[in-house]
Amino acid sequence: MQYNYTTIKSEVRDILLKEKGSKFIGFAFPVNNEKELKTALDNLKEEHPKATHHCYAFRIGINGENYRANDDGEPSGSAGLPIYNQLLAHNLTNILVVIIRYYGGTKLGVSGLVKTYKESTKYTLEHAEIITKELETELEIQFKFSQQNIIFSLLNKFDAKVLNFDAQEDCMITARLNLSEKEKISELLSEIQYVNFKFLE
Repeated sequence: MQYNYTTIKSEVRDILLKEKGSKFIGFAFPVNNEKELKTALDNLKEEHPKATHHCYAFRIGINGENYRANDDGEPSGSAGLPIYNQLLAHNLTNILVVIIRYYGGTKLGVSGLVKTYKESTKYTLEHAEIITKELETELEIQFKFSQQNIIFSLLNKFDAKVLNFDAQEDCMITARLNLSEKEKISELLSEIQYVNFKFLE
């Protein structure tokens, strides 16, 4: 089972590449869902309304199972695909790369476009900080008030982040931890009397 994925830490903007008078401007965004993706694309359309093309590719999901490459009016396969192939080459997911082109009057031809969109993407990604992110899961635990020290020390051991703690006679805690620790913490919680737990994701 896979417990982590590679993405970029933060967005990269305005990475300029010039080719035969045309300007290619690269942007990269970490995105987790379609909504964030759409927001990033809409914002760029507002920032660059006069650009000739807004070509992009994205991958979302632990294995990049949600993906798309868009040529935005460039010859088929000459823009979106070279961008997408760079995402594959760098093994990145939860990422959107947009290359905005301002046409400079000289046609580059399909092979010229493929080469330039590839280089522009590569150049943009060189400016990004590539990170490995751990997949996380949420855990809900019910226990007696008298057991809270045991539960908290167990959560500390697994570097779990406490999201919510309801301290009653019967306590309830919600915590987030790395998915890779799920089995280990389950085993230990199962051994404690009067404790119920379930994973929320």
